Formats: sequence, structure tokens, C-alpha cells
Amino acid sequence: MAIVETRRVFVGLDYHQEKVQVCVVDDQGKLLFDKPAGNAWGVIAAAANRYGNVQGVAIECCCGAANLAKELADKAGWNVSLAHPGFVARMKQNPDKTDFTDARILADLHRVGYLPKVWLAPDEIRELRRIVRYRQELVDERRNVKLRIRALLRDERIRLPEECGRPWTKAWLAGLRGIDQLAPTSRWILDEQLQRLTSLSGRIREVESRLEDLVAEDAVVKKLRSFQGIGLITAAVMRAEIAQFDRFQTGKQLSKFCGVTPRNASSGNRQADAGLLKAGNKQLRMVVIEAAHRLMRLDDRWLALACRLKQAGKPTCVVIAAVANRWIRWLHHQMQPEFLAG
Repeated sequence: MAIVETRRVFVGLDYHQEKVQVCVVDDQGKLLFDKPAGNAWGVIAAAANRYGNVQGVAIECCCGAANLAKELADKAGWNVSLAHPGFVARMKQNPDKTDFTDARILADLHRVGYLPKVWLAPDEIRELRRIVRYRQELVDERRNVKLRIRALLRDERIRLPEECGRPWTKAWLAGLRGIDQLAPTSRWILDEQLQRLTSLSGRIREVESRLEDLVAEDAVVKKLRSFQGIGLITAAVMRAEIAQFDRFQTGKQLSKFCGVTPRNASSGNRQADAGLLKAGNKQLRMVVIEAAHRLMRLDDRWLALACRLKQAGKPTCVVIAAVANRWIRWLHHQMQPEFLAG
């Protein structure tokens, strides 16, 4: 019994909705246990604690895994790490995939210190992520409705008169509702799409109102919104996806996380870039790029940088990405705890 109590063990968890594969290895890599257990923190903790003192737990990041990891950390007192699923998959080097082997490699990677970790966000950040991502789903759905309306108008070869103003304004929508040269079926489809468009716009406003209340006392959001060109949505998305700016050691790391750094495509004597990194959260990269557009209009510092790059012959898309990259690096310094406190 004394040997078991002093034995150092590492745990790998392959997560599923109904059950979790639990693998326990000792500090020499010897397999002690690898069987499925119920998806409950108490059941998992009881299965692993029988074999020794748990030094670390690895669970592959997926839907629901963060919630279980938080329970194991808070209630079982374990040191739980989320593993990056993409890196883990490449490190397996095995065409066969089973829950048994997946849990085993997670335990082994944690044991030898090679586990590619993902930051485990606190509850309030995960809640904020849910609402900003839900808003983006509604915005994407509204965009698709607008595309369907445009497609219907092109198919019927209808163009609204110039006095209706810019597309999607109240005057333009009123002109759209007044079109009388549509076939009956097309008229019905257009009315259905306009009704959906109105409903979605109202739901988006409701989400944004709830989002405003949710971040009203958040110091990071307040600081972000104090910068020129940064509004509620940009600040909320950055807070949700980046969360803590000081978890990145440098501005370069933060810029890579935001997906606004060039992807290196060098080989031998050839040195080249291949566009932006195709990794990271797409919504975060989108709001950062949109912020760069606004900064180039509103802030003389970033406008001057954009002008220098354009004079050097850089394409507009490269200029915008460069401004976004430099701004995020600058922002990393501005958002450190000592500046937030002030």
C-alpha cells in the first residue's frame, strides 16, 4: 500500500460524450491501467487514484473536454492540461487509431514533458466565447440571406432605382418590398427572405445588448475600447479569444496566435513568405484585420506606416496585414497588467 501511495503516475484521457478512456502510467512509462470509465470526474478520479499519486493529467482538447478538465482540477485537485489535437495527431505517427492508444500517448507525452498544451480558459471566458461565437453565427446567417436576395434579383434581372439609396438601407429595403414585376413564387420567396432578414437583425441587436452588459465591468474590454477605432465587438472578440494578453511572452507570439504574421516558406538559399498563417481563430483574425482598416483611417501613426509600405510598392492586402501585425505587437505591450491597473 505504501508503494502505491508514493508512486508517481501520469494520466491520459481520451474524451467521449458517454465515456472516457483512462490510461495510467508510472514515471518509467509502465502501463498500469487503460480502460474506459464513465464521463464523471469522480469516477475518473477513483479509477486513477488507486495506482498512485497523480502528477499530471492530459486530455485532448475537444467539445466538452474543457468542462471536464475544469472539474478535475477544481474537485479532484489534479494538475490538468489540455492537449492540442492537431499536434498530438501528427506526433502519433501511427495509421491505427483507437481509444486505447490515444489515451496512452497522451499519458506518455505528459510524462516526458512533450505534451503540446492548450490554455484552459476560466469559466467566464468560456461563457464570453460562447456568446461572441453565437453572434457570429447569426451574422453569417444574415449574410447568407442577403446573398440569396441578391441572387433572386439577378435572376429576375431587377435593379432598384438610384433614388432608393445604398443597398440594405431602410429606403433600399422599402423599394425592394415595393417591387411589382416579380413572379408570384419569386415574390413569396423574397418576402420570406426579408422577414428572416428582419428577424436576424433583431436577434443580433439583442445579443449585442446582452454582450454589452456581460463585459460592462471587464477591465480588459474597457482598456481595449479606449483605443481609437476599437468598439464593442472587436474588444469582446479579442477578450474572448485572447483572454489574457500576458499569457504570451512577446508581441510576436500574440501576433502569430491572431493569425496576422507571414507564413515562412523558406528552403535552402530561398527565403520567401507564403501569405498569412492559416491557423488560429478565424473570427479573431477577421476583427484584427477590420481594426487595421479603421486604424489606417483614424490614427496618424498607422496611416504613416501604411503610406510608407505603399510607397515601397507593397500591395494593399500586404499593407493591411502588416499594419495589423504591427498593431497587435504594440497592443501586447499596452495590455500588460501594470497598464491595466493604471
